[in-house]
Amino acid sequence: MIAMPRPGSDQREIMIDGDDALVAEQLYAWGWTDGLPVVPPTEERVARFCAAALHDSEHSLGTIAPRGAPISVRQLAANAIMAGCLPSHMPILEAAIEAMQVPVFNLYGMQMTTHPCALMVLVHGPAAADAGMNWGAGCMGQGNRANGSIGRAVRLVMMNIGGARPGDGETESAIDRATQGSPAKWSFCFAENEARSPWEPFRVAVGLSAEDSAVTVAAVEGPHNINDHQSDSGEEILFTIAETMCTPGANTIYQGGDQFVVLGPEHAEVIAKSGFSRKSAQEYLFEHARVSVDRIGKKKLDEASTWGGYKKRLEEWNGRIPVARAPEDIRLLVAGGAGKHSAWIPTFGATYSQTCRIGPDDPKRVRIAPALPSSTWSNRAE
Repeated sequence: MIAMPRPGSDQREIMIDGDDALVAEQLYAWGWTDGLPVVPPTEERVARFCAAALHDSEHSLGTIAPRGAPISVRQLAANAIMAGCLPSHMPILEAAIEAMQVPVFNLYGMQMTTHPCALMVLVHGPAAADAGMNWGAGCMGQGNRANGSIGRAVRLVMMNIGGARPGDGETESAIDRATQGSPAKWSFCFAENEARSPWEPFRVAVGLSAEDSAVTVAAVEGPHNINDHQSDSGEEILFTIAETMCTPGANTIYQGGDQFVVLGPEHAEVIAKSGFSRKSAQEYLFEHARVSVDRIGKKKLDEASTWGGYKKRLEEWNGRIPVARAPEDIRLLVAGGAGKHSAWIPTFGATYSQTCRIGPDDPKRVRIAPALPSSTWSNRAE
C-alpha cells in the first residue's frame, strides 16, 4: 500500500484506488478506525444510509466534544457504515447523538477523563425489535449485529468527530486519557427486555409514552455481575445487589450521578412477587447501598467528600455514604435471559444519563434527567 497524506477535515470525498480491504487499511493508517476492520463508506452506501435517516443528509446533529466539531447526518452515516450498521439503524443513532449532547450528560468530561467510562446505548420500544436487537440471553455480549454495530458506530463518532483517541504507549497528547480503558469502549449496546419486566417500560418511568421508542445513553463502566441463586425473596435479592454496589473505589461515591441496576428476568420476577414496585425497589437500594467511612482511607475520604460536596453531610448520613444522591438516580430495568444473575452498571459519576425519543422532532424529544445543583458535581475530567 502506497502511503497517502491524511485528508483535511473539510474534504467531503476521497479517492482510494483499491478494493475494500485496501481502503480499510488506509482508513486505519489515517487513524479513522477503532483498531478493528471497517466497511468502507462509499458514496453509494452513504446515500442509502442518508435515505433511511430522519433528517436530510446535510442536517446538523450538533457538535461532538471535546473537539467541538459539527456532525451532519452524512458524517453519521459514514461512521455507521464503517461500524457495520444497516441503514435501518440510522434513527436510533440520530437519537443517541442528540441525547449525549445534553449539557448535564457531560460529554466533554466523559471524553477526556482518566476514568474508563464507555458510552452505553440502551434501546427501548418497537425500534429495538425493528433493528433486530438482542434483549435476552447474552444481550450485553457478542453475537448480535445490531447491538454490536450501533454501539460501535457511536464510539467511532466520539473518536472521529469528537477527537477522543487514546495515545500509543506513553503518548501525552491523547484526548481520551483513560488510564486503562475498557473493552466496553469498543461497543456497549443492548435493548430492554420489556416482555419479561414486571413493571412499566423504562421510557414510561422517565416521562415518555409506551408507544414511543427511545434511546438512553450513559457514561458507564462495564457491567458488574451480581450472582444470587439461592435467595427466594425480593428483599434478600435486593440486599445482595445493595451490598455489591457498596464499592469505595467507584466514582459514584465521589459525586453520585446516576447508575444502572439491570435485573435479570428471574430476579425481577421474585422482587416483584415480593411486593416491590420499581419505586420501592429503588428506595430499598438507596437506603442500603451505602459505604461506611470505616472502609475508606482518610485521604481518600477527604478527596471524595470535597469532590462530592458532602463533607458536612457525613453526620447526617451517620457515616454511611449513599452511592446515589436520590432513589430515582438508581435506574432500574430488566434485560437478559434465563439464570439468576443481574448487573450493576456504575457511571462516571459526574454525569446523568439521557433518554431521547426516536422519531420526528417535537417538544418532548429529549428528556433531561433531574439535575443536581452545580456545587454537588464537578465538570473536571480527572
